[in-house]
Amino acid sequence: MELLWEISGWAGAVAILSAYLAVSMGWLKAGKGFQTANLLGSCAFIVNGAFHEAWPSVVTNVAWFLISAVALLRMRAAQDSAAPVAEAPQVQFPGVPETGQMAIVEMPQVQFPGVPETGQMAIIDTTQARCA
Repeated sequence: MELLWEISGWAGAVAILSAYLAVSMGWLKAGKGFQTANLLGSCAFIVNGAFHEAWPSVVTNVAWFLISAVALLRMRAAQDSAAPVAEAPQVQFPGVPETGQMAIVEMPQVQFPGVPETGQMAIIDTTQARCA
């Protein structure tokens, strides 16, 4: 039975150190996977520390467990509350070429003599627009 508690301690060490290494090297984001590894690793350390009566280690890992558990719960709450964003429908107007991003801007109000006011709007292709 003692072997089981030792394996628990080493498994906890591997879980926590692997997660820390992966985040530090940029292989893993400090998200759900990282927090789960910390949660499981701290549980294993709690079991091992209690077996060896290493109470400072147990208390530290209970805190580690609580931090990871709260982080996971907050991630879940944020994920559940995030409403799906509806994407704007793609509209293709007849006679208007598909060029990518476009902006509709109002033309400056300039009245030229002899030209009737029309109130027209201009469509400017922002991928082609240049400032002089």
